[in-house]
Amino acid sequence: MDRDVRRGLTLAAGAAGIAVVAVVVIGVVVLAIRSDTSRHQPGGGGAAAELKPTEGSTARGRVVFFEAATRGVRVVAHVEGLAPGEHGFHIHENGDCSAPDASSAGGHFDPTGMPHAGPEAERRHAGDLGNLTADESGMAHLERVDTHLSLEGGGSIVGRAVVVHAGRDDLTSQPAGDAGGRLACGVIGPDGDRAGARPEP
Repeated sequence: MDRDVRRGLTLAAGAAGIAVVAVVVIGVVVLAIRSDTSRHQPGGGGAAAELKPTEGSTARGRVVFFEAATRGVRVVAHVEGLAPGEHGFHIHENGDCSAPDASSAGGHFDPTGMPHAGPEAERRHAGDLGNLTADESGMAHLERVDTHLSLEGGGSIVGRAVVVHAGRDDLTSQPAGDAGGRLACGVIGPDGDRAGARPEP
């Protein structure tokens, strides 16, 4: 075979090999980007709690949790059927809302043994989410990123319960902010499909 022909075939084979490698690399990068994007978006492996009213209450709603783009967990809550004003809003240690007054949910989720405090405090229960503020129609909506929360590992909130209280959390009284009775409760489970956090009709 002519030397130039052989050289041409060799160059062509090399170029084809490079093209295959490039396609493979691009495919891997695209998959990695998609995976990272889904991990940081609502619906990308988050968690959710459907809040149901306790005995004598009309409060209900939905709370979704998903990994924030930087650090922590984004919390999106929408609750209806509340009296106007502030209502304590916490994650409780037991994923059990079976008691009529939701007492089965136990105390605040506190895996590190911290005192009760506000959501901006450095030393606080992991479950200290502060207050929801309901408008005159009884509707409350909250969106915030909480760096004390996790959806993975030993400190995960998945399997815990979200509780909305009758009164305002004063953010200082121990052990739970003197927020009164429990109006709504929901167990946190894997979800995140609907980021609007709207209650079921």
